[in-house]
Amino acid sequence: MKTIIEPFRIKSVEPIRFTTREERIKILEEAGYNTFLVRADDVLIDLLTDSGTSAMSSDQWAGIMRGDESYAGAKSFYVFEAAVKKITGDEFIIPTHQGRAAEKIIFSILGGPGKYFASNTFFDTTRANIEFTGAEAVDLLNETGKHPEQSAPFKGNMDVEALEAFIKKTGKENIPLIVLTVTNNSGGGQPVSMQNIKDVKAVCKKYDLPLFLDACRFAENAYFIKLREKGYENKSVIEICQEMFSYADGSTMSAKKDALVNIGGWLSLNDSELALKCRNLLIVTEGFPTYGGLAGRDLEAIAQGLEEIVDEHYLQYRIRSTEYLGEKMMNAGVPIIEPPGGHAIYIDAKRFLPDLSSDKYPGQSIVCELYIEGGVRAVEIGSVMFGKYDKTGKLIPAMMELVRLAIPRRVYTQSHIDYVAEVVIEAYNNRDKMKGYEITYEAPMLRHFTARFKPI
Repeated sequence: MKTIIEPFRIKSVEPIRFTTREERIKILEEAGYNTFLVRADDVLIDLLTDSGTSAMSSDQWAGIMRGDESYAGAKSFYVFEAAVKKITGDEFIIPTHQGRAAEKIIFSILGGPGKYFASNTFFDTTRANIEFTGAEAVDLLNETGKHPEQSAPFKGNMDVEALEAFIKKTGKENIPLIVLTVTNNSGGGQPVSMQNIKDVKAVCKKYDLPLFLDACRFAENAYFIKLREKGYENKSVIEICQEMFSYADGSTMSAKKDALVNIGGWLSLNDSELALKCRNLLIVTEGFPTYGGLAGRDLEAIAQGLEEIVDEHYLQYRIRSTEYLGEKMMNAGVPIIEPPGGHAIYIDAKRFLPDLSSDKYPGQSIVCELYIEGGVRAVEIGSVMFGKYDKTGKLIPAMMELVRLAIPRRVYTQSHIDYVAEVVIEAYNNRDKMKGYEITYEAPMLRHFTARFKPI
């Protein structure tokens, strides 16, 4: 059959509160034109993030009831550990309450002034945890990935030549770790090819540098490899996942994405000395090594989620449903990163609002308009999130000005997605009315979470 259906039935529902346009204008003004500060109850369709917003399965809820809440040595930890090892093959599995906790631990130990970390593209909290130590985070995205209008199968790839040049210039002694983000979130949810993982690993091996995966969406990345990379079409997703991790020396993971849970994460690695340091810091910041800031029931839910995420019927539905939204938008002329990514559609704000310069935050303008138009909550991924200032206080714009529509897993139906497309298209048709925003308050780090704005 041509129609791809959701590979699940809906067993429990929650109501959506409908608001009027007039109400949303007032709500947004009170929130300082930052949708992070809008109450969830005032949102009709919430595409702010796919992190921790998944709908859990009946088997995951059954796991919740099985959870062993012993402080040390809980059997739920060993269920979790076995599930993570099955995919990563790593020796040491350290649970954390979410991905940024794993990042905080590893970069606190390896980072510091004078240190440099390189990635295809670091996302916001990863970059913040690196910079908080005084180290520098460097993005080495391939050239095609920098051009939203260009279509290619693996736009998330790292520029391997740039990586080697970076190592030679910086000095390998100043580079504690190389990171590949799969899929590449800041780059449009675009996948990384297996060949690129191999090539990056070869460079790391040449210079004796460890390679980690930022593995939040590892299963989506693996499915793209199955669809697009020659030689993998007949391999199972779990086999592709295992091969991906086999080239890495460890991983950080937000289980709130591709483990289909609402909280949790891990740090996995094979270096026993580094693992000991990480576990010692874990005890200070998160908890004992067999719970790491999580309840036993959460560990059980993660373990079950890791079984479900590699189901190819699920991944076919997941990738196709995102592509479906992208196609509806492109057919109406809305500029997006092409091809559609795995977990989200990324509007290209530069082409959407070509007359608004980066210092007028075109992405934030679109975010606000989508909320006013239809109660759809999105997030800016551009110069609000990644912009910096030079010594004179002038804005250094982000590489791209984007708006992300992140689709929660197993939450919304096709009619919800059709509604989102209508809202985006209506906003695009009225784009001449958008005048931009300026920041009235910002925090020194991760400003996009709490910044406040006013219309220009």
